[in-house]
Amino acid sequence: MAVQRIEHADDHVRECIDNCLEAAQVCEWCADACLDEGEEMARCIRLCRDVADITTIHARWMARNSGYHRELAAVCADLCEECAEECEQHDHDHCQACAEILPECAESCREMASA
Repeated sequence: MAVQRIEHADDHVRECIDNCLEAAQVCEWCADACLDEGEEMARCIRLCRDVADITTIHARWMARNSGYHRELAAVCADLCEECAEECEQHDHDHCQACAEILPECAESCREMASA
């Protein structure tokens, strides 16, 4: 759970931080596990790595109240959606976990982008 003491963070920001950090974790797991699944998983690996990076950065920018976090939120949402679509095409547990978790992150990031 996001730090409750962050003065500038309301419940929506805290939820988005939590969702981003959860997305980063599941995508790191998925990308690592996909390395053992063969070359056909290359796109999944790349997207998961991109999501893990951007969601981590987005959570950090929200925590420090960066003036650019809303712009980053839109890109974050796009990547989460694209990665979820890719992952739901694969039957692996790690891919299905991504497909389940990433839409929620995308939704909270879209809310941040439009706030």
